[in-house]
Amino acid sequence: MYVLGIETSCDETGVAIYHSRQGLINHLLYSQIVMHNEYGGVVPELASRDHIRKLVPLIKQCLQESRLKNSDISGIAYTAGPGLMGALLVGAATALSLAWSWQIPAIAVHHMEGHLLAPMLEANPPEFPFVALLISGGHTLLVQVEGIGRYQLLGESLDDAAGEAFDKTAKMLGLGYPGGPKLSALAECGRPRIKFPRPMTDRPGLDFSFSGLKTFALNTINASEKSGQDKADIAASFQDAVADTLSIKCKRALQQTGLSRLVVAGGVSANQKIRASLKEMAAKEHAQIYFPRLQFCTDNGAMIAYAGCQRLMAGQQQGLEIFARPRWPLSELSQVQG
Repeated sequence: MYVLGIETSCDETGVAIYHSRQGLINHLLYSQIVMHNEYGGVVPELASRDHIRKLVPLIKQCLQESRLKNSDISGIAYTAGPGLMGALLVGAATALSLAWSWQIPAIAVHHMEGHLLAPMLEANPPEFPFVALLISGGHTLLVQVEGIGRYQLLGESLDDAAGEAFDKTAKMLGLGYPGGPKLSALAECGRPRIKFPRPMTDRPGLDFSFSGLKTFALNTINASEKSGQDKADIAASFQDAVADTLSIKCKRALQQTGLSRLVVAGGVSANQKIRASLKEMAAKEHAQIYFPRLQFCTDNGAMIAYAGCQRLMAGQQQGLEIFARPRWPLSELSQVQG
């Protein structure tokens, strides 16, 4: 079956077509970074309006490039949450309108389940069970995954997500939007000479806290001469602290669960320092580690199409009521048998 995937949770409009046997057929992505850069961050109303402008043309383009017709599509999957409510509603309304018009089923997909399953799009996908680290601008989660929909939350951030801490620290350094990638680029020119704390690693448990790193960064910036090298060193030191913290917690999660596979996904998983740190930890623990390709770390329609396809093949679908949840715990998802 061909499944059309739609992603509109924040500031990227993603569309993809996934086939249950052939795999990913096509995917397209439109980023709103240039538009939001003027404001130093995402403006929800502008994001929603831009999704309205771009979504239908992207769907038409995706079908055309795939040499498929509307009648070839067997189901539609769309991101229903978590995310910006207005942006989610654009995707939900479009998906359900097309489902009604084409007389095919639709399925609401959890955004973080999409990220969690993104490595399944690779040639060498992980087998269940595994530990998943989901790191993005809005979420930092450690999850024990026994199968699709069989998720046990092991730990989460009690305040800022890792990506949020990157963005806010970048803003303090005057790097602009989007902050995370700019901070990482600056860190390549710096030395991690400043001893940042590794929060919540000196106590038991798998929860995270990154707000203290943000405060430490602000105090360090204010006490520095604010030269270019100072900023680069602060960026490198901050990035090292985040990478070490994530590695320590993932090591603890693998040991606690007894599992030997680690999946790392979400926008922050594209960070090369974090990847290197986690790979080094996994090698020492004799664990296999899996990442999605870089283009599928950030928000995209391919991961939504894949997740939706698995649920549609299991017989799950929804009615035509619009379903969108800006807050939606992973634990509330139903299981997919098999």
